[in-house]
Order: sequence, then structure tokens, then C-alpha cells
Amino acid sequence: MAFSHIPVLLDEVLQGLCLRPDGIYLDATFGRGGHSREILKRLGPKGCLYALDRDPEAVAAAKSIDDPRFCIVRSPFSKLASVCDELDISGKVDGLLMDIGVSSPQLDDASRGFSFDRDGPLDMRMDNSCGITAADIVNTWDSRDLSLIFKEYGEERFASKAAGAIVRERTQHPFETTLSLASFLERVIPGPSLHKHKATRIFQALRIAVNRELDELKQALDGASEVLSDGGRLCVISFHSLEDRIVKNYIKKASQGNAIPKGLPITFEEAEKIRLATATMEPVGGAVKASEEEVTRNVRSRSATLRVAKRLKRINKNAKCDSQTI
Repeated sequence: MAFSHIPVLLDEVLQGLCLRPDGIYLDATFGRGGHSREILKRLGPKGCLYALDRDPEAVAAAKSIDDPRFCIVRSPFSKLASVCDELDISGKVDGLLMDIGVSSPQLDDASRGFSFDRDGPLDMRMDNSCGITAADIVNTWDSRDLSLIFKEYGEERFASKAAGAIVRERTQHPFETTLSLASFLERVIPGPSLHKHKATRIFQALRIAVNRELDELKQALDGASEVLSDGGRLCVISFHSLEDRIVKNYIKKASQGNAIPKGLPITFEEAEKIRLATATMEPVGGAVKASEEEVTRNVRSRSATLRVAKRLKRINKNAKCDSQTI
């Protein structure tokens, strides 16, 4: 079955990556390759693009790219540092793209169980060959744990009420399909359905929990400064505030360097030099949102946020830490 796929914030990503024809680039979340294919178009004969994805269907789709400059590796993007070590490109990557969250083909394929308006098994695994499913969580976790993820990952106002209702209902009717859960949540969550389906936040929370998405993102960001070359660009597209907050805080912290504990017998100037010497990233501009024109073409771009950062020059640990080194 063929699925349409429109890469989000494409022009902004290509600009943010600051592509060089002979550069080395990594698309850490291949999906269906919309961004990857456009990157390849702009690379010369000596350029190369590596891609990662943990979804076996995405990896299979990547096989259609018959290009010696391209290589796909089946792996979660949280493992990008170790993958780059194996590929011998750690510290050499000129641009790294992370397009976070569920892909359009995953949403559109009812059998993957991500969508509350398409009936299918309550699955939600990005790698559907292993791990727990959303049905496992809904039918086995206690009310307290369900309420916690609904509140933290879904920012659901009625988290406790929804969790309690699910636990009571599943004793008689376990939840096995997306529509059975979505229709139940529509009944038990108070208030009218206005701009969003009442199941929206609960489905988001379950998906994040199933795939450990926030932990995956944190690990991937930790590896970014390792794999990027000096001056290399990091582009991250997120689709909700939980992800964007993590990305924003990572860039802020990485640009500030290590804080120096108070009371050390050094001057402020010396402490500032040390702090700046440990900074690894520099923000490039602020948050970028899709234009009205793009949102009209692709409604899923409406919630997308792009942040860009640049890898700072590595400091020679053996060099004297003076103003010229910094």
C-alpha cells in the first residue's frame, strides 16, 4: 500500500543544514525519506548521506534509493553515536537532522494502531517487531501509572478520571483496537469535543510511553555533539511542547557550557573562560514554524517547530586555556 509523504519544513531544514556538496550528512529519522531525497539532490559525487530508522517498513522503503552516496541503517536514533562510531564518521558529520515523532505513513496505516480515527490493533510501536504495545499498557498497567503518563506525556486534564474508567472497563471488555479505546474515551472524558478529539492526548501519551520517545530524544541529543564536525549543523523538528522543551533546553545548556561551582579559588574571568571552553553548541536563530502556505498544503506541519544549532570548535585539551584558545 502506498502512502503520501510530504517532508515538513523542507526549505528551512535545507537552509539550516547549510549543505556542502562534499559533506557528510545524517538523517537520523528517515521515515519515508522526503528530507533525505532532497539532501541527496544537493550533494556532489563526493558527498554522502547516512540514514537511520527503527521501523523495518521505513528501512525497506529506503532500499528504493539506488545511490552509492546513500546508506540506511536500521537503528533507533538514540543510538546514533554508536552507529556513527561503527561507520567511522563520528566527529565528521557536517549536518544532522532529527524529524521527531510518528511519521505520516505510520499514522495513515490503520494496522500500525497510531490513529484514533482509523480502526486497527492497539499497537503504536514504531518498531513493530518487538516491545510492548499500547494494548499491553492499557490492559495491564494500574490506574496510578496510567494517570501518570496521561498527565505527563499527554498533558491530559482528566488523566485520573480517564485512567480509572479504563481500569474498570477492561475487567469486562479489554481494549484491543484503536476505535474501541477512542470511542470509550469520547464517552468518559468530560466536556464537548470541539477542535480536538477527546482521545488525542491519551493516544499521544500512549505512543510516547510505548516508544520511550522522550528518553530516545534525550539520548540522541546527547550524541549529537559527539558525531558533528566542528561547525556542523543540528536540525531538530518537533511536534509538541514536550519534545520542543527538551530540544530548547539541550541547546541552551550546551551553549552555556559547564557551570563553575561557587567558592573555587579562581577569578570570575578564569571561571568564564572555563565555562565557555566546555560549551559544545551554539543556537542558530530561534524557533521556526511552518508558513501559512505550507500549513495549507500539509496540515500536519501546523504543529511543527524547527530548532537549529551549530557545533562549536573543539578545544584542544592539551592547549593552554587562554583567550586565544577560547
